[in-house]
Amino acid sequence: MTERPGSEFRIDHTARENVQFEPGPLDRDAPFYVAGHRGLAGSAMWRRLERAGFTNLIGRSSRELDLTDRAAVFAFFAETQPRYVVLAAAKVGGILANESYPVEFLSVNLQIQTNVLDAALQHRVERVLFLGSSCIYPKYAAQPIREDSLMTGHLEPTNDAYAIAKIAGIMQVQAVRREYGLPWISAMPTNLYGPNDNFSPKGSHVLPALIRRYDEAVQTGAAEVVNWGTGTPRREFLHVDELADACLYLLEHYDGPEQVNVGTGTDVTIREIADTIGKVVGFAGSTVWDSTKPDGTPQKLLDVSRLAEIGWKSAVGLEDGIRSTVEWFRAHRDELTERG
Repeated sequence: MTERPGSEFRIDHTARENVQFEPGPLDRDAPFYVAGHRGLAGSAMWRRLERAGFTNLIGRSSRELDLTDRAAVFAFFAETQPRYVVLAAAKVGGILANESYPVEFLSVNLQIQTNVLDAALQHRVERVLFLGSSCIYPKYAAQPIREDSLMTGHLEPTNDAYAIAKIAGIMQVQAVRREYGLPWISAMPTNLYGPNDNFSPKGSHVLPALIRRYDEAVQTGAAEVVNWGTGTPRREFLHVDELADACLYLLEHYDGPEQVNVGTGTDVTIREIADTIGKVVGFAGSTVWDSTKPDGTPQKLLDVSRLAEIGWKSAVGLEDGIRSTVEWFRAHRDELTERG
């Protein structure tokens, strides 16, 4: 019987001794695969790479390439031979989605990560950036959260399955560095928002969910908006275009085994976020907080001192970022409504 690509995963360890890498400008003409290029983070990465002059970007929609299909992923890498990879593809969602479908969030993300990273290793991809999530850190980690807080306490139970999958991705990147010497890295962004976010009622994260809720209230003339929880948890938010800029910067300036936090270094309460969104969309009614619903982690602020030492800092103000995101949402409202 003919073996399918990826069914026999063997790597030549002797190649490890020949790996030499120094951070610096990436080749703008080299094949560059952005996994998840239509999602929130992946589409921002694609836009940033285009602006930076990359001429050989590779992307496949989930219809064109199912990343949970191991044979298809290995065949794709054999065909395209990317020199660089950003792994931004993932099954993502808010508290409700994570609580409702933990099996899917664990299994699907593990399959995506393992298939892409194994295929990248098989084909000796020179530079890989694995994109994780700040939910990898313990629920009660000291604030702001340092990179070395990883696996020092219990996870937030509402998204622990997703977090475990992302932790496994970090471990795989570190294992490849140890065993094969390849200069792969991981970046852990804080809460993201911006163009191409998920604004659906059931699958969205807090900020896009609030944008949709308040915008609908304006459209319908509702007198009040009801939000989950108490509004007291504190969250840090980063515009996704800044994440993309930071990722390219890390690819060209950083090489180390430990994941790098990517954020703004400042946080606000959910109540403050809701007030800002209400102001931006023009909502004149009142906000009610349903304290019977879960708040999630009380605070999640990343320590971004390592990223600052490498040389990158956030520059987009939160209200400005929200305003541009609201404009994008309103320009695409009809098509987003059709998606649900």
